[in-house]
Amino acid sequence: MSGFRHVVMFKWAEGTTTGQQDEVAAKLGELPAAIPEIGAYSIGVDAGVNPGSYEFVVVADFADRAAYLVYRDHPAHRAVIDAYIAPIVAERAAIQYET
Repeated sequence: MSGFRHVVMFKWAEGTTTGQQDEVAAKLGELPAAIPEIGAYSIGVDAGVNPGSYEFVVVADFADRAAYLVYRDHPAHRAVIDAYIAPIVAERAAIQYET
């Protein structure tokens, strides 16, 4: 095992605009510059291939569990969740695992 991965998927609330979704992506995209513990960071919108899929994903890699916990609790990360994600999220699924 050489690292720790966090994967989180979202379904947006009905009525969420493309602009709101773009804003979430932009704000999340700023986090690697603010949180040095992030080793790799990928965000993406569902390709629409399969029905029922989640609409948005974040995949983040860290050196270890402790680095993930710094990210999880970091004020910049919490601010994005509180201001941009929480108001529009309908469903969330997440998993963390050792890589």
